[in-house]
Parts: sequence; structure tokens; C-alpha cells
Amino acid sequence: MQILYAAMIVAGVAAIAWGLPAAHRLQRPFDILAALLVLAGTAAALLGALLTAVPGFFKG
Repeated sequence: MQILYAAMIVAGVAAIAWGLPAAHRLQRPFDILAALLVLAGTAAALLGALLTAVPGFFKG
């Protein structure tokens, strides 16, 4: 499962790295999609980091 969590971190950082400049560069309706991608990338990166640091976090 560590590979999956590392992939979540990498994908999240990649989404943030692409989405931040794209949110300012793209035209009106598409900048919202880029901003939402930044939000999803932040959530994925943080979730991957949490699950890497504390593997059984969501197990009751």
C-alpha cells in the first residue's frame, strides 16, 4: 500500500504544480477547473502523506 500512498503524493503535487499557473493563465470557464484540480491535488497529497505517516489511521 505504500506505493499507492506515494503515488497519491506524487499525483497531488503534480496537480498542484500544473493547476496553480493554469488557473491564472487559462480563460474564464477553464480557470475554475484548474483551481478545482489544485484543491483535489492538495487533498490527495495531504491524504497520501497522512496514510504514509500513520498507516492505520482510518481503521477503527
